Amino acid sequence: MTGAEAFIRAQTAISEAPLLPGLRLHLATEITPIWQASEAFLHQHGMEPPFWAFAWPGGQALGRAIRDAPAIVQGKRVLDFAAGCGVAAIIAAQCGAALVEAAEIDPLAVAAIRMNAALNEVSVTALGEDVVGSPCRWDVILAGDVCYEAPMTAHILPWLRAMAAAGAEVLVADPGRAYLPREGLVPLSSHAVPTSLELEDRAERVVTIARLLPF
Repeated sequence: MTGAEAFIRAQTAISEAPLLPGLRLHLATEITPIWQASEAFLHQHGMEPPFWAFAWPGGQALGRAIRDAPAIVQGKRVLDFAAGCGVAAIIAAQCGAALVEAAEIDPLAVAAIRMNAALNEVSVTALGEDVVGSPCRWDVILAGDVCYEAPMTAHILPWLRAMAAAGAEVLVADPGRAYLPREGLVPLSSHAVPTSLELEDRAERVVTIARLLPF
């Protein structure tokens, strides 16, 4: 067991995502230490915010959309971009994707993706790198809740549009973030996702799944 794996096991509990019964994940809960750790504590210890320890609404909605329509990924090469704990990647693998990669820049997130994939007995390749700028090698790109900050949006959006222009189907899950563009999106479905008031400002987020157009 690596140090990252040991840390994740100590800081999380195995739980299910509310919108995806049967999917088991290493998640922070009210009884786990990292849930109670303050932002000041994380900064003091040189730790990134533990985005990997939560099943965010965007990832859950993507997973639900894929479960409801497996043809989205069946037999296809799939990238879960900014994958967090790997929710969408794992569901894609369960639903018959030919290859699944999940990209994250946080080493703990990469370890969590590997552990969560193993927990659900599926094959997911965790990429510990910024894939923005890479040539397109995927048929489907899943992006759950990626437009939450202006710098992040400016960094990723031109590349995602370029991937759409190269032939990938780019699916964006948005729970109402301010920086998602309002043009060049084709809404496909909406999903009400239960959430925690510790993470969001409400007990439920309505997430829209949309296809990103190449312009």
